[in-house]
Amino acid sequence: MFIAVLDLRTAPIDRPVVLAHLDDVREEIRAMPGNLEFRVYAARDEEGVVVIHEWDDERSFADYLATDVFDRSGTVLQPLLSAPPVSRRFRATLLETV
Repeated sequence: MFIAVLDLRTAPIDRPVVLAHLDDVREEIRAMPGNLEFRVYAARDEEGVVVIHEWDDERSFADYLATDVFDRSGTVLQPLLSAPPVSRRFRATLLETV
């Protein structure tokens, strides 16, 4: 499994637009081959948005990065960010689901 945690910082006034865009693309991303989960969270600090990606493998995630939906998201989100996005990426093994 491959997990990416994306941290976005935005002005409080722009956060609803960021969240709405991510909500709009959620189902398209979830339908992609290899996607296991795509979750969006509003942080308590009123400026942060966190996106959790779960993919079958690194190749599936790389294929997502080459899609139009990823490019469109960058075009929409980049002007709304108050700091560069931070993406932490992990190789993981699922031990169990309880």
